[in-house]
Amino acid sequence: MQSPLIGRAVLLVALAACLGASAQTNVYRWVDKQGNVHFSDTPPPEEAKSVSQKRMGGGYVDESQLPYATQLAVKRNPVTLYTADDCGPPCENARDLLSKRGVPFRERNAQANPADAESLRSLAGTPEVPFLLVGEGKLKGFDEDRWQAALDTAGYPRTRLPGQPPAAPAPPAAAPAEPPTAR
Repeated sequence: MQSPLIGRAVLLVALAACLGASAQTNVYRWVDKQGNVHFSDTPPPEEAKSVSQKRMGGGYVDESQLPYATQLAVKRNPVTLYTADDCGPPCENARDLLSKRGVPFRERNAQANPADAESLRSLAGTPEVPFLLVGEGKLKGFDEDRWQAALDTAGYPRTRLPGQPPAAPAPPAAAPAEPPTAR
């Protein structure tokens, strides 16, 4: 008689776990070949280094590790990048800009996910990628100056994230040539 009760309890626990898992999000942190740190909710490429993964509940990311100004910007103006598998350099440049600047963002692949494609069409009116959503601001196509201005306006600082390697130091200035001495 205990067996059916145990079976039902196991079924209820499994069901609760499935429902709870659907409300959780995986967040990946990884470093690319150039040393840039990336944060995304999609798995990193195989050549990525220093990969770490966190499971966040309710779709929220633990922002306590971010600079305070970035935490405020994320709350006021979250960033979503719409891409596609065949987007190529424009999407790569978009990801690089956000990563180098230290902007946490959600990436949505409109080619691989029909729900993301529909969301992009409703936001942009077209399937054109890359498409950047900064709070309520919408930017079609990659234009570094426009994207930087939108991120500035949204309050994202132009700093790198903790743990991201510093930029390579500038080469030392050449010493001025000494004038020839008369003999």
